[in-house]
Formats: sequence, C-alpha cells, structure tokens
Amino acid sequence: MPELPEVETIRRQLAPRVEGRVLARVRVDDERWCTPRRPRAMERALTGRRIESLERRGKYLVWELSGERFLLQHLRMTGNLLYDPPDRPVHTRVRLGLDDGHELVYVDARRFGTGQLADGRAGLDAFLGARLGLEPFDPGFGAQHLRALALGRRAPVKAFLLDQRRVAGVGNIYADEALFRAGVHPLRPAGRLTRAQWEALAPAIVSALEAGIDANGASIDDFRDLDGARGSFQDEFLVHRREGDPCPRCGGPVRKLVAAGRGTYVCEHCQPRPRVRRRT
Repeated sequence: MPELPEVETIRRQLAPRVEGRVLARVRVDDERWCTPRRPRAMERALTGRRIESLERRGKYLVWELSGERFLLQHLRMTGNLLYDPPDRPVHTRVRLGLDDGHELVYVDARRFGTGQLADGRAGLDAFLGARLGLEPFDPGFGAQHLRALALGRRAPVKAFLLDQRRVAGVGNIYADEALFRAGVHPLRPAGRLTRAQWEALAPAIVSALEAGIDANGASIDDFRDLDGARGSFQDEFLVHRREGDPCPRCGGPVRKLVAAGRGTYVCEHCQPRPRVRRRT
C-alpha cells in the first residue's frame, strides 16, 4: 500500500504539472472509485474546475479545486497515477484531461482506491478530522503527544502506529523500520512503553519517513511514480522483508512474525520481546 512517502513522492512530481490547470475532460470508468456518488455525477462535479493546489494529508492527495471544492484521493493498495502514459494501461479506472492537452490516468488493479468530494474548508476539515490524527511532520507530533494517546492501551505498538486516527500516514513498511530504529518490539503494548521509548520512537518515525521520501518511496509490488518509475527505498530496508538476513546492528537474524494482523520484521536482540505478565 502506498504510504506517506509514496504519496508525497507523487504529490511533489504532480503539483508543478497540474496546479493552475483546468480539468477539461473527466472520465470515471469505475463506479466503485467514487461511491456513493455516481460516475457521471462525479464527472460533472469535476469538469471545468481549476486546480488551485495539490496537497497531501496522511495518505490522501488533497486536490483543491476552484469554488472551494476538494477531491480527496486515496490510492489504497494498488493505485497508481500516471502522467501521459504512452499506452492505455490495463485496469485504467479514471482519466483526467487537462486544458494543456496532457492526461492523468488512475490505474488500480484491485479497485480499492477512492475519490471523494468535500465542499468548503469546513467539509474538508470534517472529512479529514474523522479519519486522521496528527502526521509525523506536524509541529505538535512528538513523544509527549504519542504517550498521551497511548495511555492505557493494551494493543501492540505496531497496531497503534498503523491506526490512522492516531498517526496519519504510517503503514506496515515504515512502522517496521521506525520500531527497529527505536529498538522497540512491535508486540510491546502501546500503553506500556516508557517515556524513553517514546522519545526514541517519535523521531525514529520521522527519520524512517524522511528516508522513504528521499528514495522516492518503496516499490515492493505495485507502486510506481508519476512517470512509471520504481522507488528505491526497498534497497535501504533495515529489517522489513529481510527475514533470515543478518541484523545491520548486531548481526543476529531478522525474524518475521505477525503483529496487528500484518507480516512484521524484527530483530529480537535489538528489539527485546516484552515479557508476559503472569497473573497472581
């Protein structure tokens, strides 16, 4: 699934090409993309709108359109945006024709991606506020903020990080990489992390995301950038998808386990497994 770095890679590439342009032609070929709005209704709502800006919030691309209308686009597991692809890709779901003759194509093999509209700043704030917490680049994000959110929570810290209402933008890859950097085991209950562990984990999340952005994201399966190129962060993974490889710190084996229902990679020497508390 594209996470914050992959979506930010797309945003940085796409914004200079679309900001100030007008959506001259819109074609929605998959009704699931814009449910509950019908495809023709979505086409009418978008056609003729000027793209004022292209921002990102968590894993959402936020298209600010003229008339204070916002398109909230989520790529989900297999969504990709391609700019002027030479051939019509298989699994094309949406086509956005710009007034300068260029075309943006949304491709999604599994059809999980969405496009939803919000009217006005209040509508935008309500939409995002119901779905997303602070993201790691927000000035209010830090150890104190995370510790307060986790207070009393028994769920594994990996599940805590994947909850977009708690931490916006972090998914499976960057949670594994951040937890390794911080030396925190993914199965440790979030509410039992010490102050020192939160103080290590908060900047580790930021550094993992920054490394992903610098590498133009990770291309494990489907992710490609706007021009169809692969990201390179998968070549820099410390533990994710490195089961059986030596830990880059201690040389011990990287192990795979399941946390929060996701395949999770850990060095249990550098990230000590929490001890099970016995009932007395």
